Amino acid sequence: MSKLKGERAGSDIQRELSNILLLDAKDEDFKHVTITDVEVANDLGFAKVYFTTTDNREKVERDLNNAAGFFRSLLAERLLIRHTPELKFIFDESIEYGQKIEKIIEEIHKED
Repeated sequence: MSKLKGERAGSDIQRELSNILLLDAKDEDFKHVTITDVEVANDLGFAKVYFTTTDNREKVERDLNNAAGFFRSLLAERLLIRHTPELKFIFDESIEYGQKIEKIIEEIHKED
């Protein structure tokens, strides 16, 4: 499979998962989740789903991974791909890291 197909599948999964979390999930914590990226394996067998949330990240990550089968079954109905990948939800720390860097830069500029 080409890299482009994997990226397209990841983009489709990201879009549909965002819709599922907002419209179909019954857990209110999922309404505060933002899917930031999806990395799909070359064989479409596995997908890492990166997310952020304003709620307790450990609890939300655990709950998302527990509901991964539910999300996968909904994705299978909505996506036009032969095999729906297994989903692994991972908290995206890059946004927090970026905010820390920005805060440090602001503090350095205040000192000048």
